[in-house]
Parts: sequence; structure tokens; C-alpha cells
Amino acid sequence: MMRVKLISLFITLFFINQLQAQVVDKKANDILNKLSAKMKTYINYKIEFVYTLENKTEKIKQSKNGTAIIKGDKYSLNVSGQRIISDGKTVWTYIPDADEVQINNVNPTDDDALNPSKLLSTYDKNYKAKLIKELNQGGVMTQIVDLVPIKGKNYFKVRLTIDKVKLQIISTEIYNKNGSTYMYKVSKFLSNLKIADSEFIFKASDFPGVEVNDMR
Repeated sequence: MMRVKLISLFITLFFINQLQAQVVDKKANDILNKLSAKMKTYINYKIEFVYTLENKTEKIKQSKNGTAIIKGDKYSLNVSGQRIISDGKTVWTYIPDADEVQINNVNPTDDDALNPSKLLSTYDKNYKAKLIKELNQGGVMTQIVDLVPIKGKNYFKVRLTIDKVKLQIISTEIYNKNGSTYMYKVSKFLSNLKIADSEFIFKASDFPGVEVNDMR
């Protein structure tokens, strides 16, 4: 479930539309406010990203491709075959290795649950933001902003790399206390697409033989 939690964090940080982290410096707050205003103009979002796990001490480095579609509280994630889908009320988690889908109700009291609106509205209580630097990366002017959890998390820092002109997140790096770093680098971002609500419902008929584990 750790991967699910980390993906939920990444998705929430990418789709900032209510984020007002506690102010460490005014510049960081201004950047997040501009990013927030820009993201509010979108009806829905689709991103393609590369997820990389690295732990230098353990000599581990592995990358996987993923996609995410978000429309309000509805979302559909696919990372190397593992799918997490929600219509805002129910969450389906498909585990390909076990050919199993787990069904749960959305928990409105869980701050770490994969619920974009819920997460976004609580970040002001959970993080402090600081602008680290502005950096030209391959001709793109970027802003590096760190978010530091105020209370206990498995990670001690989240670093956002933001395109200053487009006001879009280029990458999110999550620094775990066990020495692992999780990076989500956005390769494609699309918005305001024609997306049917059926996209956010798991259809067992599309997975013949899947074991259904209803945990509601």
C-alpha cells in the first residue's frame, strides 16, 4: 500500500487547486497561489508520468510508466498494470499479480486517502513551503519549492519542480526516511478533455476471472 500512498501524494501535489501551505517565505506562497489559480481553470486532467524509485544505499533504481486521469473527486490511475479507480464514493484497487480487485468506500476522514479535493483542503495544516531556488533547466526557467511535513510522515520532504512560465509541475520528488527517493516526472499533460464518468468505474467484465474482494 506504500506505493498507493505515494502515488496519492504525487497526484495531489500535481493537481494543486486549493494548496496554501504554511508560509516559510512569501515567495513560495506566491508561487503556490499562482499555480493554484492556474489549475482552477481546468475541468479535468490527464497526465503521463515516469515513476522512479531509487535507494543508493541498497543500490536500487527502477522506473515504471504511469497515467492518471482526474475529474473532481473522481480519478483513474494506472501504474504498471496496478489500477486504482474511484467515482468519488467507491475505490477499486486492481492488483494484477493476484488478479484481484479490492473494493472499499472512500474514507472522508483519512487525510492520506487518495481523494484530491480532501487532500488539497488539508495541506495548509500539514506542510511548510519554502522556495529553494530558480534554475534554468534546458532552456526552461524552473522554480524549486520544498514542502516539509509539520507532523509525522514516512517522508521528510517533498520537492516540486515547477515550470515558471507555464505554471505546471514538471516533477515531484519524495524523500523517504528510509533513504529511498521517489520521483514522478511528468512526460505529458492534457486538460479539459471529453471524459465520460464511466472512466471512473471498475468493470469486472473487462478482467475475466478476476477475484472480487468487497471490503465495504
